[in-house]
Amino acid sequence: MTPAASWCGAPGAADIDRLVEFRALMMSETGEDVDADPTWRGDAAAWFARRMKGAEADTFAAFVAELPGAGVVGCAVGTVDDHAPSPRNRSGRRGEIADVVTSPDFRGRGLARACVSALLTWFADGTTVTTVRPAATSDGEALCRSLGFTEPRDLVLQARVAR
Repeated sequence: MTPAASWCGAPGAADIDRLVEFRALMMSETGEDVDADPTWRGDAAAWFARRMKGAEADTFAAFVAELPGAGVVGCAVGTVDDHAPSPRNRSGRRGEIADVVTSPDFRGRGLARACVSALLTWFADGTTVTTVRPAATSDGEALCRSLGFTEPRDLVLQARVAR
């Protein structure tokens, strides 16, 4: 069952705690111990609150899926990172999609697809980015590929910095 397009929209301040819970769900499903130090949730809530106040409207967007009787059941978050310009990316800005999450009871209904599609429209119409990278789990890879994502030209690795 695919929901009507009217259910997907930008979150409000009242949705911040729900966005944090979706982030925790996504991380726990990838093996992260989200309860080892629960104070991170306050940091995440403050991060969302700062970005939702509008001062960062050109570098942050989120879309939530809200269903009648169930409330907010899914989301996707997009950010714009600033890098040095290059021949392929004159603005130096690059998009990232993260926290694409749907509550387990509501998966398979096209909610994540609609939220990611809304983010891709935002990137195209509201930013200067020319590249968008999703932070996808193995479960989300098929969705990303179906929306046109492919392997990057550059090898992308990461290292954890010990603190």
